[in-house]
Amino acid sequence: MAPQFNNSYVQLPERFFARQAPVPVADPALIRVNHELAELLGIDPAWLESDEGINTIAGNHVPVGAEPIATVYAGHQFGSFNPRLGDGRAILLGEVIGNDGERYDVQLKGSGITPYSRNGDGRAPLGPILREYLVSEAMAALGVATSRTLAAVTTGEGVYREQRLPGGVLIRVARSHIRIGTFQYFASTQDLDGLQLLIDHVIARHYPAVLDADNPALSLFEKVSQQLATLVAHWQSVGFIHGVMNTDNMLLSGETIDFGPCAFMDGYDSAAVYSSIDHGSRYAYRNQPAITQWNLACLGQSLLPFIADDETEATTAAQVVLNAFPEFYLNAYFERMRDKFGLSETQEEDEALMQEFLDLLETGRHDFTLAFRRLADISADGDEVAALFTFPESFNSWIERWQQRCAQESVDAAQRQAQMRSTNPAFIARNHLVEQAIAEAYAGDFSFFHRLHERLQQPFVYAAGDALLATPPKPHEIVQQTFCGT
Repeated sequence: MAPQFNNSYVQLPERFFARQAPVPVADPALIRVNHELAELLGIDPAWLESDEGINTIAGNHVPVGAEPIATVYAGHQFGSFNPRLGDGRAILLGEVIGNDGERYDVQLKGSGITPYSRNGDGRAPLGPILREYLVSEAMAALGVATSRTLAAVTTGEGVYREQRLPGGVLIRVARSHIRIGTFQYFASTQDLDGLQLLIDHVIARHYPAVLDADNPALSLFEKVSQQLATLVAHWQSVGFIHGVMNTDNMLLSGETIDFGPCAFMDGYDSAAVYSSIDHGSRYAYRNQPAITQWNLACLGQSLLPFIADDETEATTAAQVVLNAFPEFYLNAYFERMRDKFGLSETQEEDEALMQEFLDLLETGRHDFTLAFRRLADISADGDEVAALFTFPESFNSWIERWQQRCAQESVDAAQRQAQMRSTNPAFIARNHLVEQAIAEAYAGDFSFFHRLHERLQQPFVYAAGDALLATPPKPHEIVQQTFCGT
């Protein structure tokens, strides 16, 4: 069955978007279809794998019910405001209602020039397509709120960056693609009617409970703040670094979007930066919560006329919400970290104990993921990852105090270990493995891409036969920089 579209965003005035058909490609070939996601969306995976489905993914065929558009938005990019950005290489085909009753956007990425391409070609090299497929689906398997990948194809055409590269197109799925930057666009053009329509649309689509609030705009701001605090706390707990946390890359739905120069940390480094374009380390790992709050301030600024007629009153009310962000974030973060450390109760000294562990990791640049997985091993009798990681003597005193702290709880060791193994992954989308999958695909071999993708779908289940996929990079394999691909 082809997608059964039920479109709502195109019911907004046409200043919200440009009607734009995808640009066909020469010779599309299927890379992979996400069967589980297709079934959630009520789309037959066999149809996606058919000639018609492949041509739809590639942009060569527009299915019945689709209403292709490129949406407009603005955004702060590395702190500098750009008043008009928009979908420069993406086309929203339409929306579907999933089998879970939720509404989802179905969007092509790499589908050609749009009115917002800003002298770009609107295309995507194969490498960034594969990176987004692997990392977005790895994030979903970790339980992180994220946009997802439905399918991807090669195009049979070259894309020119520093050199000619094979091209690809990906179908991205999200609960919506409405960004903080979407609000900034209408605020910057002083289009208050457009802002009101956008507020109403987002509330109806994502936060319907807000409809009954005394101050819907303020309540919307509070809900989005809480959603993004929860999201970034989850990022921090798995060592994920987004790389380009511009306001146009943060969704009101609270999902991770735009997997460009993103990365998972190997050795723990709170100052870690991988993005080749983040020259000032603005979006370093440790800065992500504060940047989220900064981005929310931009959203709050856009909402002020709808919070109160008096600007001072509106600013004061919005500031109260903004000031609550750090506490809400820290509560979400420490809730996840307690799970990672196998603690079911809260004691005053817990935060210091956790921070000391992270400090020890950082001092030796020890592997973030395997250190927590090894901690799960030693919470009871276990040696799953002992061949890959063991704690040096510098951790002995800390481990003894952590074990004493665990002993103060009523949870038995086996229960604690099971809980820790369900929280601390053994497998993440490590940079060097993603780069290996891309390099081999550029040479025409997608077998490692498929193997890595399949392994990442069960990140919490250790399999000794896949130990190499859990192993940190050797010094010569370390990936120092990641790239957008635009």
